Amino acid sequence: MKKINVALDGPAGAGKSTVARLVADALGYVYVDTGAMYRAVTWKTMQEGLHPEMVEQVIALANRIQIELKPSPYGQQVFVDGIDVTDAIRSDEINRTVSWIARIPQIREILVHLQQQMAASKGIVMDGRDIGTHVLPDAEIKVFLTASVKERAERRYNEMVHPTMTLEQLEQDIAERDRLDEEREASPLIKANDAHLLDSTQMSLSEVVTAVLALCSTNVSGGF
Repeated sequence: MKKINVALDGPAGAGKSTVARLVADALGYVYVDTGAMYRAVTWKTMQEGLHPEMVEQVIALANRIQIELKPSPYGQQVFVDGIDVTDAIRSDEINRTVSWIARIPQIREILVHLQQQMAASKGIVMDGRDIGTHVLPDAEIKVFLTASVKERAERRYNEMVHPTMTLEQLEQDIAERDRLDEEREASPLIKANDAHLLDSTQMSLSEVVTAVLALCSTNVSGGF
C-alpha cells in the first residue's frame, strides 16, 4: 500500500499537534511537529541570551544547532544538541516569543529544508502554519484546522497545570499570535487552496481525528 504525506495547518491552539500525532499513530506514519522545531530554536536563542531583533546571531545559531524529534509512548520528544527540551519549549515565555523567531525568513528556510528532507520518503503527518502552502505543497492530503479564538484559549487554559495568566489574557495572547502569523512576510498563515477546512469549535478530539482519517481514506486511490 503506497504511503502519502498529510499536511495539517492552522492557528495557535487549534489542537494540530494532538490531532496530527493521533492520525499518524492510526496510519502507522511518522509525526513531525514543525512548531516544536521553531520552539526549539527559540529556546536555544534564550539560553544563549539572544533576542529576536539580533537577527544575524539567531540565524547563525539556527545553522549550528542540532534538532531531533523522537517518538515516545508519551508523544514526541524534542532534543536540542542532545538536551531533552520537550517540556521546556512549552513555557509561556516561549509561547510569547516563538512567532517573532518564526518571522525571520532565513530561520524558516533552514527548518523548511529539514522538514522537506523528513518527508521525502512519504508516510509523514506534519503540522504547522505553512505546511500545505510552502513546506509540502504536493502533500496528498491537506487540512486547515481551526476553531474560534475563545475556544482555543479555553482549551489552552484547561491544559495548564499552574496557569500564569488569566483566560482573558490568554485569549488576547492567542489573538496576537494569529495576527503575527498571518501578517509575517515569510510564509504567512493562510489556508492552501486545495486544503480541507475543518472547524473544530463544536467538535470533540475523536471527531476531528475521525474526520481527518476519513479524508485520507476517501481521497487516496485504494483507501487504507
